[in-house]
Amino acid sequence: MSSFLRHPLAAVAVTTALTLPWLFFWATGTHPASTLATVGVSGIAVLGSSFLLAWGAETAEKDVPRAFAIAVLAVLAVAPEYAVDALYAWQAGAYDGTPRGAEAANLAVANMTGANRILIGLGWSGIALFTIYRAKQTLDPAVERRPGFLADAVRLDRDIALEIAFLLVATAFAFLVPLGGGIGLVDTVVLVGLYALYISIIIRGDVEEVEAQVGVPAHFHRYPKAARVAVVLLLFSYSGWMIYTAVHPFAHGLEELGQTIGVPAFFMIQWIAPLASESPELIVVAYLVNKARSTAGFNALISSKLNQWTLLIGTLAVVYSIALGQLGTLQFDPKQSAEIWITAAQSFFAIAVLVNFSISVREAVALLVLFSSQVFVEFLIVREVVAFPFTAYDVLIAYSVVYIVLGLALFVQRRGDFRKLMGLTATTAQDAIGLGATQPDRAD
Repeated sequence: MSSFLRHPLAAVAVTTALTLPWLFFWATGTHPASTLATVGVSGIAVLGSSFLLAWGAETAEKDVPRAFAIAVLAVLAVAPEYAVDALYAWQAGAYDGTPRGAEAANLAVANMTGANRILIGLGWSGIALFTIYRAKQTLDPAVERRPGFLADAVRLDRDIALEIAFLLVATAFAFLVPLGGGIGLVDTVVLVGLYALYISIIIRGDVEEVEAQVGVPAHFHRYPKAARVAVVLLLFSYSGWMIYTAVHPFAHGLEELGQTIGVPAFFMIQWIAPLASESPELIVVAYLVNKARSTAGFNALISSKLNQWTLLIGTLAVVYSIALGQLGTLQFDPKQSAEIWITAAQSFFAIAVLVNFSISVREAVALLVLFSSQVFVEFLIVREVVAFPFTAYDVLIAYSVVYIVLGLALFVQRRGDFRKLMGLTATTAQDAIGLGATQPDRAD
């Protein structure tokens, strides 16, 4: 018995068991006794599924380009966010021309921008700080001890240059989205096309030598290729389905719990629901960091931001048009325009931070403080706790300006690093389409 408990498959069995209570409720169509119980059961299912998802991605790295495996992981991990946003976009189309439809359109944009800002403001910053903290025990080679105040940093893999460059292009385009009167067909073509181009490049990459694995992935790597592929597909499909079915009740339950303590529904949709739907991604990355695989973790975070900033925005117009029954533009109010601008501005600043392929403690703290302070001030305004002489819209514009100024300053300071990043991106693209020679020293 004790030998079985130490076997990697025992970990898979225990983790799968975490999802079974929710699977029972879903399969039988019943519900837990209370909202708190629903949050607990569905939340535990999301937690277990996140580990299954991470094991599937690490197992897949043996047979496909690592960047592609991470991209698939990123899409599956943020699938709950897609599902939540698609729900509101569908309602906006189904009830078009009514107050309910207008509210749903604004909620779709609010949920999307909230999710994107959480991913950077809490995800990128929090994981960077956690990585540096854990390096004392894990001896993570990606962590660099530097002299100076809060100067220790996480070094990123230079192979992530392609993702950063594509994210920069998507960010630049996002500033223009509100100027078109809403999210429409042009936005879909540009943003979804951009992500399709990115996937077409990374899928042509070589299958790298897999890092030495331990535990569950190491066990699955010993399987014959056919069995290994079957395991990966099973882990991806089961965990993806569990997350998809559990995250709605989890997020909705959190909203209900929040409302019982007086938190406005709109605020809950923008911040609490996305926080719930982003949790699988953050759990997966924290798991990778805990195994001293911070490079893979940050690659997943950046890939997640790229697919959310392209596919998530681009597909909103598609879902809206299907519900509407014709091609249409998902329109939103001026405040949501400001939400898109501040989200793009935060992304611009975050890219400027990563342009030298590292993120220091002070840079992570800056991302965290800017994000949390803006949300806190807006909450005070919404709750009318303090009579500020400005509106929530003014706060969004002011923070947008701060992000842009800081980002421009970093880009000017790191213009040499930016040129190197673009050179690496060009080399990767040329190698993928067979126009360039392989650069063996790309990661130097």
